[in-house]
Amino acid sequence: MTRGPKPALKARKTPVQSRSRVTVDAIFEATIQVLLREGMRALTTTRVAERAGVSVGTMYQYFPNKQALVYALNERYLDALAGRIEATCAEMRGAPLAEMAEALIDTYWTAKTERAEVTRALYRSVVELDNDALLQDFATRADAATTAMFASAPDMADRDAPTLNLTLAAVIYGTVRNAFERGLSDKDARRLRRNLADMCQAYLAVKAEHHTGAIAWSTS
Repeated sequence: MTRGPKPALKARKTPVQSRSRVTVDAIFEATIQVLLREGMRALTTTRVAERAGVSVGTMYQYFPNKQALVYALNERYLDALAGRIEATCAEMRGAPLAEMAEALIDTYWTAKTERAEVTRALYRSVVELDNDALLQDFATRADAATTAMFASAPDMADRDAPTLNLTLAAVIYGTVRNAFERGLSDKDARRLRRNLADMCQAYLAVKAEHHTGAIAWSTS
């Protein structure tokens, strides 16, 4: 069972009306801007409120402290990322495994790099937070989508979709995370992106050979 966030990290309320959603959007964008300019240590609800053009009282209607604010910001980011993965998986249902892997890499890499500075800031912002629940929720959604996608591949045959998914997801997500932690140059990042695709394709090719060989051996 996935445990929820600690009480201190919970938002006070969720915006329902369009005006409230606009206000929270402004608060989240202001939080990103403060994180980028000053870092997590200097981030305060007062600074964010000033940047967003709202009162501190309005801030507190939604977020009791800066930790809850940062937690909610990361929750929104991971929710959007999971949604993009789910959309890609739905679109790629029934395609060959190699095309699925390429599409998954492209989706994840693009999502992480289109605002690379924001991704780096969010990675740093949760270092001192207990974000296990967020990561578990993201992994559950992403794994359900990618496993179902791989299982639908015409060249999947009777191979183990969950194990294949676990391997590819670990390689893809882990490689992208490592690229950000290393602070790679654009040139090195592009090279890594190509090599990541090559590694996944080589893995699929080897597994296909082993599977074909096992079938041949069992029927001989």
